[in-house]
Amino acid sequence: MLQLFKTPIGRLRILGFFEGISLILLVFIAVPLKYWGGEPLLVKVIGPIHGLLFTLFVLATLSAAVTYSWKFSEISWKVLLACMIPFGTFYIDKYVLAREQSVWDNRKDQGV
Repeated sequence: MLQLFKTPIGRLRILGFFEGISLILLVFIAVPLKYWGGEPLLVKVIGPIHGLLFTLFVLATLSAAVTYSWKFSEISWKVLLACMIPFGTFYIDKYVLAREQSVWDNRKDQGV
């Protein structure tokens, strides 16, 4: 787990997890409580946290895209779109980011 903090793609995967959790909490718990329950407190608390995590996720995506020379039309747009869809960051982590990380880890192990 601590290995993830050492690479841009690892940090992106960690941020994706927390951004995904914050989006789910916001969309499925806080917003319904605000509009159906008349209780806006959770939106006031979770909203700014999610906003910060969203911003950090976008910046981490751009950092990883530059570091790993991702083509926008192949990977970057998918990662950026995923952070706007509930459960999207979990999907993109499993099917795109984990694969990309293993490709780069294998290259590093081979000395390429």
